[in-house]
Amino acid sequence: MIKIKDLLIGKPLKSTEDDSHLLGKRQALAMLSSDALSSVAYGTEQIILVLVAAGIGATWYSLPIAAVILVLLFALISSYTQVIHAYPSGGGAYLVSTENLGTIPGLISGGSLLVDYMLTVAVSTSAGADAITSALPEFSQYNLEISIALALLLMFMNLRGLRESATFLLVPVYTFISMMVIVLGVGMFRIFTGTLPYHATAHVGTTITGVSMILLLKAFSTGASSLTGVEAISNAVPFFKRPKEKNASHTLIYMGIILATFFAGVTFLSYWLGLIHDPKITIIAQMAQGVFGQSTVGQVFFFVFQIATAAILAVAANTGYSAFPILAYNMAKNKYMPHLFTSRGSRLGYSNGIISLAIGAIILLFIFNGSTERLIPLYAVGVFVPFTLAQAGMVVHWKRALGKRFFGKSIMNIVGALISLTIVLILVIFRMSEVWPYFIVLPLLIYGFIYIHKHYMKVAQGLRLRDDVESHKFSGNTVIVLIGNVTNVDIGAINYARSIGDYVIALHVSTKENLKKEEEINEDFNKVFPDIKLSIIRTEYRSIIGPATRYIKIAARRAKTEDYTMTVLIPTFVPSKPWQNALHNQTGLRLRYALNNHEDIIISSYNYHLKT
Repeated sequence: MIKIKDLLIGKPLKSTEDDSHLLGKRQALAMLSSDALSSVAYGTEQIILVLVAAGIGATWYSLPIAAVILVLLFALISSYTQVIHAYPSGGGAYLVSTENLGTIPGLISGGSLLVDYMLTVAVSTSAGADAITSALPEFSQYNLEISIALALLLMFMNLRGLRESATFLLVPVYTFISMMVIVLGVGMFRIFTGTLPYHATAHVGTTITGVSMILLLKAFSTGASSLTGVEAISNAVPFFKRPKEKNASHTLIYMGIILATFFAGVTFLSYWLGLIHDPKITIIAQMAQGVFGQSTVGQVFFFVFQIATAAILAVAANTGYSAFPILAYNMAKNKYMPHLFTSRGSRLGYSNGIISLAIGAIILLFIFNGSTERLIPLYAVGVFVPFTLAQAGMVVHWKRALGKRFFGKSIMNIVGALISLTIVLILVIFRMSEVWPYFIVLPLLIYGFIYIHKHYMKVAQGLRLRDDVESHKFSGNTVIVLIGNVTNVDIGAINYARSIGDYVIALHVSTKENLKKEEEINEDFNKVFPDIKLSIIRTEYRSIIGPATRYIKIAARRAKTEDYTMTVLIPTFVPSKPWQNALHNQTGLRLRYALNNHEDIIISSYNYHLKT
């Protein structure tokens, strides 16, 4: 019978599998660049959305704003290429910040990126749903449901493994790249041939009343969200085939060139066509309509372009699914996150990280009702704080490595750090009403990281072997066996208790309504085990857990005074089919949980396997 798990995510892979499950450059570009590349679908629109507050003529300012964003992109690509070679184990901004700036800056970077990857999934699936409903308006009321379905689809796809998810992504990512090349190429060709009319709302350099530095800074900080996802490749270096650093850095450079070209092209064509925000149709869709025209062929190209845009926006969340697990692994390895994030799943991926990311993203979608506009500012602050710390960390790295000769090597890091810090300050000063949750969630995360780390340190100290530990010999072992009815399960448990215990007590908890049953149990037990004491305690309540726990704890204290160990043996029958467990109560599990924290009690189970 095929297991449901195998059906959903595939059969387990052996841990000894070779590098065939890792990524080449072509696959990695599809898997790790989808977030950054897809942001051109909404980056320019977010700039225009802010600028039109001063009037539609203000949209020409999108051109100089885009130019500054491209400078920042160049600085980030240069910097993260250095990060890949300096920190090939992955971890990106978290490791750079931790090793060069200290623990707290590292935790700020790590915590920010963990939340940002959840936002990546939420924003991308939300934007994907927007693109789908732009093409199919009749489904607009189901935006949230479509977003959640996309998040779950990507979760299962990533649980299947790197190769499978990368192969799946090749079609939407490269289709989008191809269609963007076509629309930008056709647009530029029509401009040069004079067949694409100039409809800009204002000429470059026109003074627009109402445009202030504050407005321009807001537009810049919002448009810079197009650069989210740039760091993902530096986080995921271990996923690449050998030579890992070389393949990762080349992939990052390719992504940077494509992103710069697309972002510049979309911003310029949007300006040329005089496009402004329309809640019913995205800027990039308006651009495609304007470029392709109203002919039948043009409409076909427009529809294919919209499908490609919707597809990459939907799968852009995959960057989060790729980078979150490896970042969580690095933080868990340093004992700042639960160790379960270091475990690989049956398909050799970090499954716990993938599932946790999906849950977090779906919660965010519910909180913000799948609204891309409400998520973008949080998205930006969550990534530019780590950007700033990573760039500053690389400056310190070069200072340590090169001494006084560090400046030439770190110039792009300095530029990137200053621009990223400027964006963070803009968001904090001018958009606090939108990003305030970040400043509540992040301190709580850092507190949680520190608490987890302290716990692991205490556990390590408590388990460490010490020379002064004296061995203690016990005089014997008292075994208490929980008895329900006198059945084969109980008989087997009592016989096993005799083999390990010097003193055996059978314990039965009786309720008031079962007095007749109590007499039957006492009679049956004495027939089978006349030499063993059956202790019966009565309770006025329905649950036996409380009375049994109190009795066992008293007996444990008494056994300790006599230098006896105390073992509680819980008889359990195991049905022949696993699903049948749901048909039976879990008293044994509840009792184990109640006694688990008592250090003087050893808890054991006796399993009796039913044949039918």
